[in-house]
Amino acid sequence: MDRLIYTAMTGASATMGQEAAVAHNMANATSTGFKTELHKLRAVQVQNAQMPTRAFVVDASVSDDFSTGPLQHTNRPLDMAVQGKGWFAVQMPDGTEGYTRNGNFEINANGILQTRTGLPVIGSGGPVTLPPDVEVAVGTDGTISTVPRTGARNSTSTVDQLKLVNPPETELVRGGDGYFRLAGGNPAPADPAVRVASGYLEGSNVNVVEQMVSMISLARQYEMQTKMLSTAQEMDRAASQLVAKA
Repeated sequence: MDRLIYTAMTGASATMGQEAAVAHNMANATSTGFKTELHKLRAVQVQNAQMPTRAFVVDASVSDDFSTGPLQHTNRPLDMAVQGKGWFAVQMPDGTEGYTRNGNFEINANGILQTRTGLPVIGSGGPVTLPPDVEVAVGTDGTISTVPRTGARNSTSTVDQLKLVNPPETELVRGGDGYFRLAGGNPAPADPAVRVASGYLEGSNVNVVEQMVSMISLARQYEMQTKMLSTAQEMDRAASQLVAKA
């Protein structure tokens, strides 16, 4: 009875968490640069010598699918996509570094290159700052060049170079804001091997059909676990009646 109740109860609770994760993945099926969240369940025995049969379920391995998404051509110079492995580095509100695959950038009123959420994009020496009234071009190595819109348009200037990193994926942790960080909190070193495609954006790597199948499977699991709790309640009621008659 103990084993049935604890396994069903914690299994139902963990399944609800998995359903929330799958729903989050499906909601971000069209989000630029989004990486699928992966969850798995594992049964763990309760550390209690008096009742060793009790077991519960935990979300054993919360991880991420770092496979690349499809590239979408936008022909917008400030749209950038990392080709293959790698990340754009951005400055978080607390001054630390965050990493993203979403290269949908813009220039604010102060000439700072930033994300759509207002986080500065980091270059070789800090946030990238661009001069006014220029056209921007980004090379495959992240080098940012500008051409004036007026005057001598044949004059090209190199402004900065994007900080592109490629830390081990096992050391990356997704934050509640959707940006990744190194588990130790230190900034990742720049990787000159990372390449960028200007005028493109990387789509989400969420497989909608796969996530829908997972959602249906999880709903059936949850239904089965709640039925197990009802069965345990009926068994307990029947046992109590037999004891009372005895």
